[in-house]
Amino acid sequence: MDFDDAYANMAHIPDATSFVAEWPERAAAFRTIWQKKRLDIAYGSEPRQRFDLFQPEGMEKGLVVFIHGGYWRAFAKDDWSHLAAGTLARGFAMALPSYRLAPQVPLHEICSDVAAAVTEAANYVEGPIHLVGHSAGGHLVTRLLSGRALLAAPVIKRILGVTSISGVHDLRPLLHTELNDLLAITDDIAANESPALLTPLAPVMAGEIGVSVWVGAKERPEFRRQTDLLALSWGGLGVPVTVTHEEGRHHFDVINGLIDFNTGLVNAVLGTEAACDF
Repeated sequence: MDFDDAYANMAHIPDATSFVAEWPERAAAFRTIWQKKRLDIAYGSEPRQRFDLFQPEGMEKGLVVFIHGGYWRAFAKDDWSHLAAGTLARGFAMALPSYRLAPQVPLHEICSDVAAAVTEAANYVEGPIHLVGHSAGGHLVTRLLSGRALLAAPVIKRILGVTSISGVHDLRPLLHTELNDLLAITDDIAANESPALLTPLAPVMAGEIGVSVWVGAKERPEFRRQTDLLALSWGGLGVPVTVTHEEGRHHFDVINGLIDFNTGLVNAVLGTEAACDF
């Protein structure tokens, strides 16, 4: 198997560079027009340990935290602001953190950064918390709810749902990629940081936290497999997992469902407790 090709999204998406160029432009335009926001809130002392918080008009129903992808090595909060639009329209605030990247820090420290960002964002918004992450971000949000606990019990108690979009849930295949020259994942790291290999936290096991995995039907087979793998792994332990392969979507446009207020993806992120009345 050619593992590098299996995880190479740019090479298999037509006009892929246009998507990458468009994201920061759309995000900047959204920050310009959205008035109710707080930018660059610190959750640590490092420059990348910051998050942006966008708040809805009127009373907040809760908080969504979006964790971006980029193979743990690229992108920042400023590239994704426009993805807050859908949940804002539903009355939920959205926090979008940056985090330190490889090779500056190892993977477990990236996981700790995301946990710290979620914890700090929870101090700014009351009510339930919903976690959503794309690609590497999908790994990070599911890692927060499995294995060694990274979040304090009061924060976990507020989490009602986690949605992984095109997530990488088993890190072992990346050991065989050139990408690992930068990530430096070892067998031990893969065993300790792969959500599909870990036991979900007790509230997930008890069905108190809804789990949804989402992937584009046109994505690379390996991303579809990674999505189904988490559902099979956690589902085999008794966790109800909702699986969606969205028709017509690939790795770069599958996140567009977060932009509108009444899409299947936004519904998956917010769950039945926030069913749309429109």
